[in-house]
Amino acid sequence: MSFDTLDVTVDDGIATVRLANDPVNAISQTVRYELSDALDILREERVRVGVFAGAEDVFSVGADVGLFEEAQEWTTAEFRANSRILGRVFSGIEELEKPVLAAIDGTCVGGGLELALACDVRIVAPDATLGFPEHNIGLIPGLGGCSRFVQLVGPGKAKDLIFTGELFDGETASELGVAERVAENPDAAAREYAESLLTRPPQALGLAKRVVNAARDTDTRTAGLLESLAQSTLIETRDHAEGIEAFRDKRDPEFTGR
Repeated sequence: MSFDTLDVTVDDGIATVRLANDPVNAISQTVRYELSDALDILREERVRVGVFAGAEDVFSVGADVGLFEEAQEWTTAEFRANSRILGRVFSGIEELEKPVLAAIDGTCVGGGLELALACDVRIVAPDATLGFPEHNIGLIPGLGGCSRFVQLVGPGKAKDLIFTGELFDGETASELGVAERVAENPDAAAREYAESLLTRPPQALGLAKRVVNAARDTDTRTAGLLESLAQSTLIETRDHAEGIEAFRDKRDPEFTGR
């Protein structure tokens, strides 16, 4: 599969989706469709970990303003239909039963930050620039910038940063809970992290992700039930047996996802 606005590679179980829509990785309509195609690659069994990245100076500036100019001619139904293309990508990233990382360097604002918020772990450069400047064109963050952001920073801080459009750096992102890790070279750090996850049991990682997301979105009792059901599934896997055997043999386990 070839792409015009993305650079997608799969290497030793790690799929890297790099935004390559020069000069600022704006999320055009073409990028929306190609991200959907890239998500299909992340779903493939050969992929164990996904990584989204951008360029050295810009992860993504978000939606192409030209797209909003075009949208002036759309009906509200057409606008919602076009928005669902990207919305399904973000939801699909969350629903994947495998870890997905975001390596953020440079500018990551608007829809670019919303893409990163859909990932499981965000690794940012200390001097990266993040935020939601949508108010400059009379809009709000409409694809997770409100709904996912509030889960990370709380309602007061989410409203403050969305009201003002204030931008913040990678260090502040870490303090706010928007970024899990800070690294001078996010690409290299994400690769190292992804490689470490290749040694972990794939089904356990995938179900842990699903259960944590469910715990975030539902009540504790329901989440606890899902947690128990997931554990009862994992107890029957070959990877669990391998983990026990490796512990007894004092060796590193070799997990296969079975």
